[in-house]
Amino acid sequence: MEALNKQLDFIIELDKLKGVYRQALVKSDKNRFENSAEHSWHISLTAQILQEYAEEKVDISRVMSMLLIHDIVEIDAGDMFAFSDKKALAEQKDKEIKAATRLFGLLPEKQFQAFNDLWLEFEHAETIDARFAKAMDSVLPLLQNMRNEGGSWVNHKVKKSQVMKRNNFLEGLAPQLWLYVCQQIDIAVAKGWLQDG
Repeated sequence: MEALNKQLDFIIELDKLKGVYRQALVKSDKNRFENSAEHSWHISLTAQILQEYAEEKVDISRVMSMLLIHDIVEIDAGDMFAFSDKKALAEQKDKEIKAATRLFGLLPEKQFQAFNDLWLEFEHAETIDARFAKAMDSVLPLLQNMRNEGGSWVNHKVKKSQVMKRNNFLEGLAPQLWLYVCQQIDIAVAKGWLQDG
């Protein structure tokens, strides 16, 4: 019964992710800010749909699990805009490590270890599954911004080089998607949605 109570406490705690808002805008809902729970769901399905473009075999079940848990730490740490300055991003990493320990620590030990290990694998992006998951985490905001006349890119004066760097996991991993991303970035620059630099 103790294990079940811990699992249920964790499940209830997850509800707080719905109240963590990102910089991405939901065009289909009057351009309101997207929450992190919606983002996690959306990129998980994106990965499932786009897995065929990976040059190497990915374990889509593991990738989707990574994507579903990768932002849980934002319950404690909050969301950080992907193109924030390096100092803020480094401080965010420290907050996220503490958050992972607390949040996954709500679970029984075996599940704590499994979730924490999977989260760390995503963060380090050294395996093919983690790199593909990271790529999906980056490509979806690009698609959203392109469908919304630049969206958060325009609001934050984001540069082409920043978006290229953020999506660089695709280059060797899924060349066809990388080509598409490069074409979209060039269109965004031409339209003034991304700064050329």
